[in-house]
Amino acid sequence: MAFSPATNLGPATGLSCRECGHVRELGPFYACEECFGPLEISYDFGAITRADIEAGPRNIWRYRGLLPVPENVAETPNTEPGLTRLVRADQLAEELGLQRLWVKDDSGNPTHSFKDRVVAVALAAARELGFKVLACPSTGNLANAVAAAAARAGIRSAVFVPSNLESQKIITTAVYGGTFVTVDGNYDDVNRLASEIAGEQEDWAFVNVNVRPYYAEGSKTLGYEIAEQLGWRLPDQIVVPVASGSQLTKIDKAFQELIKLGLVEDKPYKVYGAQAAGCDPVATAFKNGWDVFRPVKPDTIAKSLAIGNPADGTYVLDVVRRTGGAVEDVTDEQVVEGIRLLARTEGIFGETAGGVTVGVLRKLVESGRLDPGAETVIINSGDGLKTLDAVAPVVAPTANIAPSLEAFRAAGIA
Repeated sequence: MAFSPATNLGPATGLSCRECGHVRELGPFYACEECFGPLEISYDFGAITRADIEAGPRNIWRYRGLLPVPENVAETPNTEPGLTRLVRADQLAEELGLQRLWVKDDSGNPTHSFKDRVVAVALAAARELGFKVLACPSTGNLANAVAAAAARAGIRSAVFVPSNLESQKIITTAVYGGTFVTVDGNYDDVNRLASEIAGEQEDWAFVNVNVRPYYAEGSKTLGYEIAEQLGWRLPDQIVVPVASGSQLTKIDKAFQELIKLGLVEDKPYKVYGAQAAGCDPVATAFKNGWDVFRPVKPDTIAKSLAIGNPADGTYVLDVVRRTGGAVEDVTDEQVVEGIRLLARTEGIFGETAGGVTVGVLRKLVESGRLDPGAETVIINSGDGLKTLDAVAPVVAPTANIAPSLEAFRAAGIA
């Protein structure tokens, strides 16, 4: 495919290698031609003020001046994700012994996960680059987001997921009517297949493969929103679920950009990563002091985090060590406990990834590695309605009674 020159991607100026620093022009490239390292977006932001951002739309496009998207991106058909709630979680804080705790609840996005953010940015870039089909390999939430975004944009979608995915995520992808393929294998198998297909289908934009540098930048908007919603300041600590690791590294990138632009005060902050014990290559590497993680075969109910060979795993280690944080993991049982705890204390029903984050938060507090007196933010990246199977065996009605006052009294509910 002869891609379109990317002349309208806002402040983006090129692609730079995260390993060797080699810079090349904007385009559908994701690996360095010199060392095969991953590429990311370089920018020339110019002058940006808080007032500029606050005057923007009530979605991620208020930050368009910090993203690789056209200036008129808000005028094109898209799902308009972002500006989700930052919930003051006093009851959860009290339960865990924390003083100031917030939940960034990204279940409020259009397809009920943070993936709407990254897909919106990938779609905008893919349009500029001349792609005709929006595609992805996925553990579920990304499939939902790609199928919905393509439908809204009036283009074709093609998504590939493991065949053992939660039924809720299969249904909520298929409903959008795009090409939807289940694959017998885990996510890493699906991802390898998608990379091979991307080499043949040149007009397909695989959001997390051949347009990954643009896609990944969408996670920065989580960091921007947290800072803005805290009154233009950074939290002291943040706990982020780790699948590919991109969300964690891009939140850190957002914080660094806000500091450099003078939009927030420069201050220390700690970043913590959360994984499930059945898929914990980054947590294992952190605990063992390794610089590089070892891939694993996933075996966990937290399927949205079940990436055994995370693309940004090494960079997660760099961020948490630089900031003084850590990467921890929790068992499936602790994941379910975390889901129920967040629901019971704050009325937020998170999916399994949210249960991982709450479970890790508790573990970090109990082990003394997270300061209970410091202001803390945790990420709930998706809606619990997508992972009902995880909690179905352990929740039930309080009682089943006949429609009479006598039966109510006999049940001893009052």
